Amino acid sequence: MKAENNDAVWVHPPAGDVDEEAQADVVDKEESGDTDATLQTEAAGPQVPVVKSSGPPPNGGLWAWLQVVAAFSIFFNTWGVLNTFGIFQTYYETGALFSETSSNIAWIGAIQAYCTVSLGLVAGPIYDRGHLSGLLIVGTFLVVFGFMMLSICTAFWQVVLAQGFCVGIGAGMLFVPSLALLPTYFSSRLGLAVGLAASGSSLGGVVYPIVFYRLIGRIGFGWTVRVIAFISLATLLVPLSVARQRVRPSQARALLDWTVLRDLPFLVFTFATLLGFNGLYVMLFYLSYYAGESGSTSAEMAFYIVPILNAASMFGRTIPNYVSDKTGPINLFGPAAIVCSVLTFCMIAVKDLAGVVVVAILFGFFSGVFIALPGVCFVHLTADKSKLGTRMGIAFATLGFGVLTGGPGTGAIIGSDDTDLHWTSAWVFGGCTMAGSAVMLIALRLYLTKGKLAVKI
Repeated sequence: MKAENNDAVWVHPPAGDVDEEAQADVVDKEESGDTDATLQTEAAGPQVPVVKSSGPPPNGGLWAWLQVVAAFSIFFNTWGVLNTFGIFQTYYETGALFSETSSNIAWIGAIQAYCTVSLGLVAGPIYDRGHLSGLLIVGTFLVVFGFMMLSICTAFWQVVLAQGFCVGIGAGMLFVPSLALLPTYFSSRLGLAVGLAASGSSLGGVVYPIVFYRLIGRIGFGWTVRVIAFISLATLLVPLSVARQRVRPSQARALLDWTVLRDLPFLVFTFATLLGFNGLYVMLFYLSYYAGESGSTSAEMAFYIVPILNAASMFGRTIPNYVSDKTGPINLFGPAAIVCSVLTFCMIAVKDLAGVVVVAILFGFFSGVFIALPGVCFVHLTADKSKLGTRMGIAFATLGFGVLTGGPGTGAIIGSDDTDLHWTSAWVFGGCTMAGSAVMLIALRLYLTKGKLAVKI
């Protein structure tokens, strides 16, 4: 994949092996003759060297891998936090903080997740204009502030505002820029780079639930959430320190890219992923609750189902991404959706701890594809990389509706009668939506390859 946009502005040295003194000399010469470019850079935030070039992504070097570390930290505090909501759902179900139905409680996580993915509609174009630093600063503040406010909440509506909207909006300011950043540093190794970055969400999904469970009985809900806020602040200082936007268009782009409406493969993939996320959150929100409520295991062990699932997901977000560099990312999506659908249907027959753990491990691995690879696929489906941030924002805002409805919809299906919860119906709902996603993904793959099998796509 080569950089195709000849009027791009490169905003950081493309590789760690470039001589920095020579680079600085070039920058000084460019700046002396290009006042507009200098003013654009200063308006974007902290001053970063501007080098006019159309060279390809470096696929390595110090600064390239530092962007992976930055994206890892962002995933840790965006999808890592979202993957933790199953623990919050289980805790809120006890009524210790407030009393609400499962469906209403799920709206907290659904709103948080929707804001995380849909804010890309705004964050993407802002990123394309070169304001990465501003997005990181605002996003970090809102995530930490939201957790601090959550620590003093005592009512349902307060939790919705703090955890659902504030943390969600902050995560949304961070998420899409982290995806759009890596394709400018990697091309042939993009899958591996994104997979390593996305594994941060799995680590977050392991660390945060364990922190929550180990501290909640010792220091209470308030201070437990404050500890989570401090962890978020410390880890988000990493992207604030090292994230550098390497390329952006020299001219401002529109907030919306209407050409996506004529891009059939892009649309089909977006809606297929929407269905996939709808089914994905059936398991992510309710597997832990089911393990404890159904008597499959103790309440203590039920809390550890989420970390187990996310630990397996760490491998599911790195190994498939590494393989995708050789097979193509779209080739992996259909099979992953089929396996996730089958595993969700299998929950109908799972009644003991061993079964829940096995399903959690397998589902964690294969569902990792849905977190780690969409961004890579959107890169492959976008010809003009200068519009990548905008198109990613549109795509994630659309598939966010799957995130928004999956958890609350499942909660409504399960019901609120503790003596007769409709778990079978919930698993059928999740399995069917994942199956629908698989059908669309396989059809897209056949369309793109014209029915050929051994094709990298």
